[in-house]
Amino acid sequence: MELTPFGDRTCLYQAHQLEAVLDHMAWQAAGFLSGKEHIMIVGILRRGAPLAEMLHTRLVRDFKLAKMGLMNLQIKRYADDLTLLHPETKLTESHKYVGLDLSNTTVLVVDDVMYRGHSMLRAVDYLAKKQAAEIRTAVLVDRGANKLPVRVDITGIRLDVAPPDIVECNVPPYETEFKIDLFKPTIN
Repeated sequence: MELTPFGDRTCLYQAHQLEAVLDHMAWQAAGFLSGKEHIMIVGILRRGAPLAEMLHTRLVRDFKLAKMGLMNLQIKRYADDLTLLHPETKLTESHKYVGLDLSNTTVLVVDDVMYRGHSMLRAVDYLAKKQAAEIRTAVLVDRGANKLPVRVDITGIRLDVAPPDIVECNVPPYETEFKIDLFKPTIN
């Protein structure tokens, strides 16, 4: 039985609005990626992975960037739910990426929410060790509160919300409806 915290939930963005946001993010990404010979789109699991696929689809369809790889990174730290399911940011390397060489490759790392920067920093560090020629970052939502030296190149939406509030990105297939909610927990 899952416990549901008490508080108020407000839908900030619905699917049709987020589709337009992703279109704009793809347009920005095309500016970084056009003319590059080798491109890898990297999604941070969980919700960054389907967002990376959505951007990949748009980049191929709308900007004819067909020579792009797609991969996912498993990073355990859910900083935006504030309960920190995993107190340390941990990247689990898939066996298929052990010998991966990204030299001469431009990488675009995609995640759902930039909060403190832990997950993105771990991903960028990992990809830099794989000799990526250039690393760019994209997030659907930037909370503007990162504490680590991570720059976001492409921001879909910037939300300046109070620290105890939770930005919930609902992204299929993990949720049925594509939307962004703001959850304000009741503080006792």
